[in-house]
Amino acid sequence: MHVELAIGNKNYSSWSLRAWLVLRQADIEFVERRIVLDVADTQQELASLGAASRVPVLKLDDEIVWDSLAIGETVNDRWPDRGLWPADPKARAHARSVSAEMHSGFAALREQMPMNCRAMGRKVVLTDELTADIDRVIAIWSDCQQRYDGEWLFGTFSIADAMYAPVVLRLRTYGINLPQSASRYPERLLRSRAMQDWLAAAECESEVIEREEVGQ
Repeated sequence: MHVELAIGNKNYSSWSLRAWLVLRQADIEFVERRIVLDVADTQQELASLGAASRVPVLKLDDEIVWDSLAIGETVNDRWPDRGLWPADPKARAHARSVSAEMHSGFAALREQMPMNCRAMGRKVVLTDELTADIDRVIAIWSDCQQRYDGEWLFGTFSIADAMYAPVVLRLRTYGINLPQSASRYPERLLRSRAMQDWLAAAECESEVIEREEVGQ
């Protein structure tokens, strides 16, 4: 099977990171197609991917799947032996719930702390809405760390870890300190070979998207 994943800039594209990390952690070989965002031919490149005209997009031979959560579910269906959801039904329901919560929520976190891997040391104003989002993330991570054995949110790597990976990078960029109760998963993620490769590639990118360059 030919597997190809179209992604945006690694420095900025949080949804691309989610899909890319699922494939890497599942040890699935794939061709990476990087589309530079916010340049003259971006829309033409995105339109060539399909009707959604946004990244990430997964191609499995002639099948096209878009949206990071849909990509994660599809990869889990095609490669069930990779264990991308917890085996225990209760833990699996929990993992799906927190993944869906991230997929549909945390608007203040997305808007006020955009993913920007290279902008280490930036500071933003911690509004009430942003603080509430950060507190909720910490509560989720602390709960998982208390309930499940292992260094990932649900013991071993799952789609839930991919869904929260960009948040780890956001908190890292803007210098948000975490309590010990929520520290295990971010530390594990940042040590992983996949994340080290992603961050190294982001550092090598030269493109700058001004609207994503927030903070001081």
